[in-house]
Amino acid sequence: MEIISELETEFKSEVAFDYEFDYVIIGSGPGGQNSAIQAANAGKTVAIIDKEINVGGHCVYYGTIPSKTLREAALAINKLKKFCNLFDFKMREDLEVQTLLSRLDNVLSAHNELIRKQLHKNNIEIFHGRASFIDRNHIQIYKMDGSKIVLRAKFIVIASGSSPRVPEDIYVDHEHILDSDSILNLIYIPQSLLILGSGVIACEYASTFALLGTKVTILEKYDRPLSFMDKELTDIYIEELESYGGEFRGNSVYKSVVWDGVSEVKIEIESNDEHKIRETLSAQKVLFALGRVANLDKLKLQNINIEITDRNLIKVDDNYKTNIDNIYAVGDVIGFPALASTSMEQGRLAVSHSLGLYIAKKFKDLPIGIYAIPELASIGLTEEQANSNYQKIYIGRAFFDEVARAQISGINAGLLKIITDEELNILGVHIIGEDASNLIHIGEMAILNNNKATIFIENIMNFPTMAEAYRIATLDLLSNFKR
Repeated sequence: MEIISELETEFKSEVAFDYEFDYVIIGSGPGGQNSAIQAANAGKTVAIIDKEINVGGHCVYYGTIPSKTLREAALAINKLKKFCNLFDFKMREDLEVQTLLSRLDNVLSAHNELIRKQLHKNNIEIFHGRASFIDRNHIQIYKMDGSKIVLRAKFIVIASGSSPRVPEDIYVDHEHILDSDSILNLIYIPQSLLILGSGVIACEYASTFALLGTKVTILEKYDRPLSFMDKELTDIYIEELESYGGEFRGNSVYKSVVWDGVSEVKIEIESNDEHKIRETLSAQKVLFALGRVANLDKLKLQNINIEITDRNLIKVDDNYKTNIDNIYAVGDVIGFPALASTSMEQGRLAVSHSLGLYIAKKFKDLPIGIYAIPELASIGLTEEQANSNYQKIYIGRAFFDEVARAQISGINAGLLKIITDEELNILGVHIIGEDASNLIHIGEMAILNNNKATIFIENIMNFPTMAEAYRIATLDLLSNFKR
């Protein structure tokens, strides 16, 4: 609160304003919501600005929830196929994507209503429109009806999210050549889909459409997908994708992408090596999944001289504060890991710092969950990173065909991998298989509590459960352990 009293002297500005708040949050996504609620819980007046009619964030409405809903539909269809001896099951060739997303409207409506109730309960005002900075304390809102209003605030949190990265040299028509937003506007499941990029979004959609019967090909300039994940996991991911009829083509770069005007998109590719071999591929649809860009261009950040990185992200310190004392930034606008879960915590920590409240130890190890089929999850060091940082490491593995619950549930592919140092301190946990994004939290808690790997055999886990994989992996690790 001392910091607030210092900043209150800034309010002698001549700028006219319509409303005044302690905090103004730009964006209502996960980072914005948690920023707003944290400030409101401290008794501060709070406003959220979002250009969308629904609150919750663009990524949630156009990516996270729809893509996971489609994924669940694909998994349900796959389960029916496994029981073909009980059901005369065949998927219609003219199946529409929206049929698979029939639950989506209900899910989104419930999500929107939940967030609105939370904001209303905390007396947080919502303004719809485009926000831009006048100065460090004043935000102008361009409302949808063409009118303008000005908000004044002691503190501002930028949580404006991101949008799909669109290549400058390719025309994305959102019908034949798609981005990660328009992919879900498809009418029918395509017979073939070529995906440029192999990050999280690319791999999630690749496995989902492959499971639905689409001939999927991933093109990537590097030699493997999801390069930040443990290589053993990505190798299994590729094997599973191929088992669905998909293909991963690494060390390939696109040179041109053109719809032929009739039925296919032609993609000229070149090998990413000294040979530079070129060939032309074709597919019904092409998806550009080359990452996302921070939504900064409409904010008029030049009016406050905020510092931007060379990757066009907002530069922040360890407390998510920008170079402007009363302005913070969280979520996609500050870059990696750009996850909903981390954005939530960033919003809470940013506002806590601005209030001068005690902040617990900043999170160091972040759980990563990727909702491909199968799921991938990770926390801590990969095997490669651990080998680079430690003289000796030990690894324990539990393949899911060793786990009774996996056999019962029909989960064929999967691996849980624990990495430790010579003292059995856990350096990393990596999982691929259904429910990996839930299972990873057990490893996360063990790491955060500084437990040794033996914690997993010194305590009881229910049988049969997927969590038993931790016990199996630890026993495997100890069988290789030598002091």
